[in-house]
Amino acid sequence: MTQAQAVQAQPPRILPFVLAMAVVVVASNIAVQFPVQGQLGSIQLADILTYGAFTYPVAFLVTDLANRRYGPVLARKVVFIGFAVAVICSLVFPPLLYKMGLVPFETEPGRLGRIAAASGAAFLVGQLLDVSVFNRLRRNSWWRAPVFASVFGSVVDTAIFFTLSFAAIFAILGPSDAFSLEQAPLLGHFATTAPRWISWGLGDLGVKLLIAVVALIPYRLIAMRWRQPALAV
Repeated sequence: MTQAQAVQAQPPRILPFVLAMAVVVVASNIAVQFPVQGQLGSIQLADILTYGAFTYPVAFLVTDLANRRYGPVLARKVVFIGFAVAVICSLVFPPLLYKMGLVPFETEPGRLGRIAAASGAAFLVGQLLDVSVFNRLRRNSWWRAPVFASVFGSVVDTAIFFTLSFAAIFAILGPSDAFSLEQAPLLGHFATTAPRWISWGLGDLGVKLLIAVVALIPYRLIAMRWRQPALAV
């Protein structure tokens, strides 16, 4: 048996990536229920950000590390598991947190289903795009693959989630949220007005892009411990 065959015969050690993805998704579905309290200039952060915006982008780091270590096939397996967890959490945690008295509002079942569908679709498409872009760029300089993969994935993820969750045109998926559709100053500050959900999406995307750059530090530190990627199977 050759060395390559021996490596292929061993079960891939992707359990840490699966567990990490599950933790990130669960934490994000809890954190998204809580707005960020604070002010940046004249912008009220609670109007455009939740704590989920800071935890969810770590999912792209997990996907990129899985891709770097084991290749795109197994990275996609991690994504599919994360997708299942994301849908389940979107259905379970909002009513659970309400019953525990941790959030002051109850999401009606129709809205809950729409948000779960949007969350699952955004996660699946965004993460699979991340895998594809990373795999195309992985032979270039070490930082291009994780940065560009996370950026493209984040843009698509945000666009899908906020559009499916709040845009009136997708009311077929479930009831719309009247507050999110009201016209308000863009990002709560500018003279231009837009539906509130657009400001929420822009705030969310801004944090994702920032973390995509910051995540280069743990990505580099972890990847450097692997002298070379494990053989993709």
